[in-house]
Amino acid sequence: MDFLDTNIIVYANDKRDKHKQKRCVDLISQVLQTRQATVSTQVFFEYANVALSKLGQSASVVRRQIELLSTLPVIPQSATLAIRAIEIKEIYGLSFWDASIVAAAEAGHCSRILSEDMNAGQLYCGIRLVNPFVSE
Repeated sequence: MDFLDTNIIVYANDKRDKHKQKRCVDLISQVLQTRQATVSTQVFFEYANVALSKLGQSASVVRRQIELLSTLPVIPQSATLAIRAIEIKEIYGLSFWDASIVAAAEAGHCSRILSEDMNAGQLYCGIRLVNPFVSE
């Protein structure tokens, strides 16, 4: 099971980089069909913020994107997840928000995190970080 980080969803909606946009649209289409990915409420909030403020998307488009993505398994924010993110931050020296992504992926029993953030190829809590824009 893969975990989709916010930047994958943002790039799928960002027309400024056609290569990244196509790659992310393809990834999201694939996981929606196969049901082999998880997201978190944090990802929804971060995507909505960027889409509304920086990408200039309409509220109806952002709402529809979140509705589609919410058909995947969604890891909700919780006190337990925040505490785990603090632990992960301390272990790996990540930002709190990146550690929160790792904590959510761990809670979702994911084997990979698809993201441009963090260190491609590195294992975080046994979960491999895969940058979909870099050949492995």
